Amino acid sequence: MLKLSIKIGCYLFLILLILEILIRVFHLAKDTPQRFIDKSKVEKWVPNQKGISVTGIRKQNAAHYRINNSGFNSYQEYNSTKEQFELALVGDSFIEGFHQDYDDSIGKKIENEFPNIKVYEYGYAGYDFADQLHLIHAYKKDFDLIDQIIIYIDFNSDLLRYKYTVIQDRITLQSPLNNMLKKCKLLVYTKSIGLLDPPKKLIAKLINSLNKKQPKTSKKSIEHTDKTAIYINNFKKLVQLYGFDKQRYSLLLNTNTTPKPFLDYLTNNHFKIIDFHQSFKKATAPTYLIYDQHWNNYGRSLIAKQISKTILR
Repeated sequence: MLKLSIKIGCYLFLILLILEILIRVFHLAKDTPQRFIDKSKVEKWVPNQKGISVTGIRKQNAAHYRINNSGFNSYQEYNSTKEQFELALVGDSFIEGFHQDYDDSIGKKIENEFPNIKVYEYGYAGYDFADQLHLIHAYKKDFDLIDQIIIYIDFNSDLLRYKYTVIQDRITLQSPLNNMLKKCKLLVYTKSIGLLDPPKKLIAKLINSLNKKQPKTSKKSIEHTDKTAIYINNFKKLVQLYGFDKQRYSLLLNTNTTPKPFLDYLTNNHFKIIDFHQSFKKATAPTYLIYDQHWNNYGRSLIAKQISKTILR
């Protein structure tokens, strides 16, 4: 019995080792850069990292990223000046662009069409409107030198709060234990394809049952909450807190997924909007990745053209 157990253990170890080697050779697991919070309480990536971001079970999408000295994914360094015309793109993972090679980003596409300008991309996965305005405020000296600032906003996910605080859940991902576990590419791969979801849910249920925790708010009360009014109010509070330069700032959004009351508020209060709904509606090919709801290369090209047409005409 002891010999059988040893043999099973050895075979299992060899199988796992072979799988680890195969995943590394074919680069099936994504490289996740390290993140941190700087002295201005801005969450971003640790500078000077490179890697490949993989999406999908069978490596359907693989893109190279490069984290610059400022802590954002870009092919260039950021150096705002009074002389150069500069454009800043601020947003979440859609602007961050880990689904596209860093040297073929939205900013690079704009620069290809207008070689005399510089486009700085301040994108970070998970950023909401509070993160974005806090970022601009924290780096005020740099942003004051930038001619035009475009803020990507999704009404349904970016206005859930009215003030900025550091989201500790993301920072805990940088714990020594998590960093050690991420070195095992087999574990990273199995997590990315969802194999670890069932045991994680089971453990969470067991913990909740032991703690006997009950949700404080029922589903009915959540459903009957006027989210549109709350989100608009959150937008107003953030703008009041940080300010909003209506001459230099523009909001990049999809009017098809944005409630009319919010669009009316923006129009009535003279906020500049860059709407990409019509561009996507008239598209001659899919604009999103099939296995991930981020813009594909064609969609990102349309975004770049819409920005160029609106801001740089």
